[in-house]
Amino acid sequence: MAPDPWFSTYDSTCQIAQEIAEKIQQRNQYERKGEKAPKLTVTIRALLQNLKEKIALLKDLLLRAVATHQITQLEGDRRQNLLDDLVTRERLLLASFKNEGAEPDLIRSSLMSEEAKRGAPNPWLFEEPEETRGLGFDEIRQQQQKIIQEIIDDLANLVENTDEKLRTETRRVNLVDRKSTSCGMIMVILLLLVAIVVVAVWPTN
Repeated sequence: MAPDPWFSTYDSTCQIAQEIAEKIQQRNQYERKGEKAPKLTVTIRALLQNLKEKIALLKDLLLRAVATHQITQLEGDRRQNLLDDLVTRERLLLASFKNEGAEPDLIRSSLMSEEAKRGAPNPWLFEEPEETRGLGFDEIRQQQQKIIQEIIDDLANLVENTDEKLRTETRRVNLVDRKSTSCGMIMVILLLLVAIVVVAVWPTN
């Protein structure tokens, strides 16, 4: 499966940001010693420009993916958060390069989580479920519709079974009710017969 171009671009952009932080720190060390580092300054400027272009590319790729429904809205929001984080780091690095902001070692530490230090390619990403890994928006939607249809079928079967049980119990109740009515009529008839017999055999004065 081909890697997602957005994440491959994101990874390389993060690496550029870390490299910028390291080179700014080297330049500041030279300046503290009273030394100049013109080559480092030129390199940092070029890297900052590259970082700016990479972030612009990420924005463009994200807009296209959302507009063409290649990713879900939730995934789009997640990538936008990662992109916003990169934009913030770009501003911090630029301010540090101009000696207006935080020291680059602090910026670099914020760029690297424990996972990144161990060499993980995407330190800010959570593990995507295997069921949807590599699927496009339409494929995920079809999968969701299939799950919903299965749920509807299960509910229909449950309702049908419940309805059948209700009909069975209703028939039983009606049968018992009819039997009770028949027994009552028999008792009345028997009592009438007994009364007739008693009257018939009772001695008259």
